[in-house]
Amino acid sequence: MATDTLSNYDAHAHEHEHHDAAGTKVFGFWIYLMSDLVIFGSLFAAYAVLHGGTAGGPTSQELFELPFVLVETFLLLLSSFTYGIAVLAMNADKAGQVRAWLAITFLLGAGFVGMEIYEFQHLIHEGYGPDRSAFLSSFFTLVGTHGLHVSFGLLWILIMFIQVSTKGLTEVTRPRIMCLSLFWHFLDIVWICVFTLVYLMGAL
Repeated sequence: MATDTLSNYDAHAHEHEHHDAAGTKVFGFWIYLMSDLVIFGSLFAAYAVLHGGTAGGPTSQELFELPFVLVETFLLLLSSFTYGIAVLAMNADKAGQVRAWLAITFLLGAGFVGMEIYEFQHLIHEGYGPDRSAFLSSFFTLVGTHGLHVSFGLLWILIMFIQVSTKGLTEVTRPRIMCLSLFWHFLDIVWICVFTLVYLMGAL
């Protein structure tokens, strides 16, 4: 009896320890996101100050194509929705569905990055690279920084897909999926700000 009680206590303590570790990991990731928010806030501020510095070059009204950017926005927002479904599948202990929705999210995010790269290449080919004016320097820096974050998120999704495939939904992979969820939704919120303040207002 005493041995069984001690075993149950040890099992409960072990479970509690893992729960605390997962909570600490998610809390630490929130702190990272706050630091990332400061970075993007600084880039938005720099863009607002330098937006009018076209150096006689093209303005945002002449460069931005809203239909193209709307498709980009749709892809990223849809990827946020599909990742949310992946989290729901994780909570239901359905590893196969988690992998499927992670794959769909990866494809949508890759489509977004591909369109962004195409936009940058097109602007540079037309002679409107980041060295053309202060406006374009701030534009490439802000949008490019977001694109790098999305690219990092895609790598993370790929890693999680592999880990779920090999290890399943464990006490290790679950917190990582949740942290990635926070990161991916954070990037969606930043992009909404980019779309509104840079593209939408810039095209008016």
